Amino acid sequence: TLASASSSSDSDTGGASPPPRKKHRASAAEGAGEPGASADITGLSSMQANGAGQGQESTELSCLNSAQNGESSSAGGTHSNGLLSSTDNGNSVGTSNGSSTGPVSGTSASSAASGSEAEEDVIRLIGQHLHGLGLNQTVDLLMQESGCRLEHSSATKFRNHVMEGEWDKAENDLNELRALMHSPNAIVRMKFLLLQQKYLEYLEDGKVLEALQVLRGELTPLKYNTDRIHVLSGYLMCSHAEDLKAKAEWEGKGTASRCRLLDKLQTYLPPSVMLPPRRMQTLLRQAVELQRDRCLYHNTKLDSNLDSVSLLLDHVCSRLQFPCYTQQILTEHCNEVWFCKFSNDGTKLATGSKDTTVIIWQVDPESHQLKLLRTLEGHAYGVSYLAWSPDDTYLIACGPDDCSELWLWNVQTGELRTKMSQSHEDSLTSVAWNPDGKRFVTGGQRGQFYQCDLDGNLLDSWEGVRVQCLWCLGDGRAVLASDTHQRIRGYNFEDLTDRNIVQEDHPIMSFTVSKNGRLALLNVATQGVHLWDLQDRVLVRKYQGVTQGFYTIHSCFGGHNEDFIASGSEDHKVYIWHRRGELPIAELTGHTRTVNCVSWNPAIPGLMASASDDGTVRVWGPAPFLDSQEADGLNENCSNMDS
Repeated sequence: TLASASSSSDSDTGGASPPPRKKHRASAAEGAGEPGASADITGLSSMQANGAGQGQESTELSCLNSAQNGESSSAGGTHSNGLLSSTDNGNSVGTSNGSSTGPVSGTSASSAASGSEAEEDVIRLIGQHLHGLGLNQTVDLLMQESGCRLEHSSATKFRNHVMEGEWDKAENDLNELRALMHSPNAIVRMKFLLLQQKYLEYLEDGKVLEALQVLRGELTPLKYNTDRIHVLSGYLMCSHAEDLKAKAEWEGKGTASRCRLLDKLQTYLPPSVMLPPRRMQTLLRQAVELQRDRCLYHNTKLDSNLDSVSLLLDHVCSRLQFPCYTQQILTEHCNEVWFCKFSNDGTKLATGSKDTTVIIWQVDPESHQLKLLRTLEGHAYGVSYLAWSPDDTYLIACGPDDCSELWLWNVQTGELRTKMSQSHEDSLTSVAWNPDGKRFVTGGQRGQFYQCDLDGNLLDSWEGVRVQCLWCLGDGRAVLASDTHQRIRGYNFEDLTDRNIVQEDHPIMSFTVSKNGRLALLNVATQGVHLWDLQDRVLVRKYQGVTQGFYTIHSCFGGHNEDFIASGSEDHKVYIWHRRGELPIAELTGHTRTVNCVSWNPAIPGLMASASDDGTVRVWGPAPFLDSQEADGLNENCSNMDS
C-alpha cells in the first residue's frame, strides 16, 4: 500500500507530509437501487403477435393508417379507413360467412366509447399499429365496435391525397385542417413542405417549366425559408434524375419520399387529429429503454430494435452475468501489487508491483483468460503507476514518492526506450499521455510538473505545482492535475494559463476521467469515492461503503457506456456501484489485504481486474456456469447487495 505524501491542509507556499494513516475497519453499507420499472405492454405485444403472419410492415402501409368511424365497408369499395378494401371470398369487409359482424356480446358502440380518454387512446394506438401490419378489416371492425375514430376525417383525406400525389387537393385539405391546429404558422410550414415535394417530383419527371412555376408562383410568395428556396432553385441545373436525388438527398418520387413527407407533416397536427407515425412502436421502445436504464446489472450494448427483446416479460439482467466472480488469481508478483491497468484495446493488462517489476498479461479473446506475456524489470523503487499510450505501443511506469525516475517501455518488443530523470531530487509519481501519443506530462509532490517527448526531452515545465495525479483531456491542450491543496486545476501548456475546476475539503488521493471528458471520479482521503461534473464544476454523488484512508487507491469507470464505477478499499474488498446510485450493487471479497487499484476492461464489459497488497491480481468475470444451481454457491465471494 502506498501512503500519500499529500497533507490534508497545505499552505500556499508548500505542503507538509502527513504520516501514513493507520488502517481501520468500517462495515460496508448495504442497500441497492430500485428494481427495473415495469411497463405493462403484454396486451399490446400479443396484439402485435396476432398480426405477425400478415407480413412485414412496409413503408407504404405504415403511412396509410387512417379510418373513419361508424362506416361499414363494401366489397371492392373504399374502406372506412380510407384504404382500398380487399374482399374475402366475395363477402364484404366486416362479415363472416355472409353474416354481418355486429357488436360482440351485446356491447354497444356507445358503451365502449364511454370509457376513459386513456382507453380511447389505446384503441387508436392499436388501430394504427394494425394498419401498419396491413390488417385493415380488423381496424374497421375495431373502430366500429369501440365507437372510436382513428383520426379526423379531414386528416384521412389529407393523408390519401398526399400519398396519391394530388397536391392541389392536399393544399385544399390544409384549409379544412387550419381550424384544428394550435399554431397558425404551422399551415405555412406544411404548405412549404407540400410544394417542395411537388417541385422535386416535377423536376424528376423532366417538367422543368411546371417546376419553375411552382418555385416562382407558389413557393416564393410564401416568404418562408428563403435560404431553402435558393437551394431548391439550384436543383434546376441537375442534368438527370439521379443527379437530382443525390444533390437533394431525396429518395425520389414515390411511396418512400411521400411517407417521409407525411411524417414531417404529422408533427404539426395535434394527435387528436392525426396520430404521430408509428406511435405504439415508439412507446414500446421507450418502455424497454426505461427498464434497461433502471436495471442494476445491465451491462450489454443497447439495441433499439424491438425484435431483439421480448415484450411479454419485464427486462431484468441477472447478477450472474455481471463481473463479480473470481475467474483467475494471478500470483506471479512476489510483493504488494500497487497498480493494474488494461490497455485501451482491452487485449492486455499491465500490473506494477513493489517487487520492482511490471508484468504484461495477454487477454485471450475467447476465454478471457490472462496469460503472462512478458516481464519488465529494473524499477528499483517499485511501480506505483502505469499509463498506456493511446495506441498501446508504449507503457510508462512511475515509482512511489522517493522515485525520481520514469521508464518508457516499448510493449511490443519489451525494450526500454527511455529512462528519464531530470534531477535526483525529483519525485515523478504520476504520468498522463497527450492524445497525440507523442508527448506526456509527469509530476510529483515535490513540485515537479513537466511535459516531455518520447525520448524524455523536456518540452515545458510548470513551477511549484505539487502534483498528486494527472490526466490529459481529449482536446490535447488542457491537463488536469490534483495537487496538495485538495483541488483539481486545469493547466494549458500552450498559453500557460490555469484555472480551478474542483475543490474538495480533504486530500484527493487519485482521480480518473470518463471517456467523454465530462465526469471525474475522485478517491478522497477519509471520505471515499466522489463523482464530479467537470463542465458544471459540481459534486454529483458520494458513493458509500468503501473504506478510504490516506493510502492511494485508484477507482475506475467501466461497463458498457461506463455505467458502473468500481473501487478498491482498505477493508480488502472491491466495491461496485451503478453510476446513478450511491449504494454499492456488489461487494467482491477474496483479497486478504488492501485493494489498491481496480481496472475495468474497456473492450470486454464483463472483465475486471484488481490489485492488492496481498501480492495477487484477481480477474473478475461472470459466473462460470450460468445455468447451474451451483452458481448459488458463488455468492460467497460476491455479497448480494440488491436484496
